[in-house]
Amino acid sequence: MRKYELMTIYPLEDEKYKAGLDTLRADLAKFGVEIEKEEPFGDRDLTYEVKKQKRGRFLLLTIKSNPAKIADLDAQFKFNTNLLKYLFVLVEEKKA
Repeated sequence: MRKYELMTIYPLEDEKYKAGLDTLRADLAKFGVEIEKEEPFGDRDLTYEVKKQKRGRFLLLTIKSNPAKIADLDAQFKFNTNLLKYLFVLVEEKKA
């Protein structure tokens, strides 16, 4: 299992945010991904319009996953209509 940071952006509407987050958590659980930490970044302006949205609600998740599952998660997240954007970043472990 490797550690990743997953930055997600949702619409500002509370019901869409909660629905998108619930779907995301269910997808992560389905693929055996462990959520270590959730860190809200608040509402921010988007650099460019995404799905007709100019602002979004940002959430950073620290997760542990099998590297082979990341491509499957990427494909699954495309079906989450309440998720505007997302990005996986591999967290490099420090060498002693």
